[in-house]
Amino acid sequence: MGEASSSRLVSRGEQGREMTKINVIQPGTIEAPPGEIPFLLLPERNVFQARSARLSALAEGHALADYLRFLAALAGAQHESMSLFRRVRLPEAQELERCREHGMPPLGTRGWDRDPVWREALRCILTELEAGALPEAARATIARLKDTDDASLERMAETLFAGDSDEKLDRAAKPFIGAALQAYWLHLVTPLGAGAFGRLETPHLCPACGSAPMVSVVCIGADHGLRYLTCPLCSTQWHAVRIKCVFCDTTKGITYYGIEGGSAAIKAESCEACHGYLKILYMDKDPNVDALADDVASIALDVLMAESGITRKGTNFLF
Repeated sequence: MGEASSSRLVSRGEQGREMTKINVIQPGTIEAPPGEIPFLLLPERNVFQARSARLSALAEGHALADYLRFLAALAGAQHESMSLFRRVRLPEAQELERCREHGMPPLGTRGWDRDPVWREALRCILTELEAGALPEAARATIARLKDTDDASLERMAETLFAGDSDEKLDRAAKPFIGAALQAYWLHLVTPLGAGAFGRLETPHLCPACGSAPMVSVVCIGADHGLRYLTCPLCSTQWHAVRIKCVFCDTTKGITYYGIEGGSAAIKAESCEACHGYLKILYMDKDPNVDALADDVASIALDVLMAESGITRKGTNFLF
């Protein structure tokens, strides 16, 4: 299971059949009682620096090596842009309390008034990247974005958040717009502390910004064996019971798929009821996994799942 080099899709524990279901155990039987489980894990401010290193490592010998190295440079530029956010407005205590009471994300992509500084971060990222080696197509996109007016950039951000990027947003611009917004939202969540955020009425959405998850990660260390959904925007992680569809809550018809002969650290968890899947990363198989980096590097799994008629449910703002 795992590597992009193979084209054979198998379910966990099977070698010789392509789409075989497995039996599952009941949710909760492999986890600590709910009262002992931390609900929320906030990201560190150096997440982009660590992501850049992971992307560089994954690029070695990978079929998408050039693209992964580009994303590594992009993550490095995101890290540099974090210094721009020192005086950005944060939610007041009353705003946070009201959102906790009503099960709403205080930094929701639709409700939070974006500070224009995110556009400064975008231009900082573009300038950082421009100084390095880039394909001509990427350099042309950077030049175009640097000449784009503020109102148009804001419309691009709205389009990205609305999920209309395939139809209305220049796909070449998407990684750059997404990267700047990720840097801005990461800054927003890190100073507030986990206690600032409560559970939402829709539990599979990020408690901080309301985004749908990118992947889920099964942790090691103090949180060993616990699964956390990972936000594609602010990198917040929130707990979800394992072997249960995070979108429709069913525990039936859950199946795990990977690519034969590859890493056991990356699988696709599919749900028969809603005909979708979310990738799941296992840190006990590879402690260096990064939600975004390993999601992109395992895109071959997405291709094979799509060919099997199973829809990707994870959100990734960079592709």
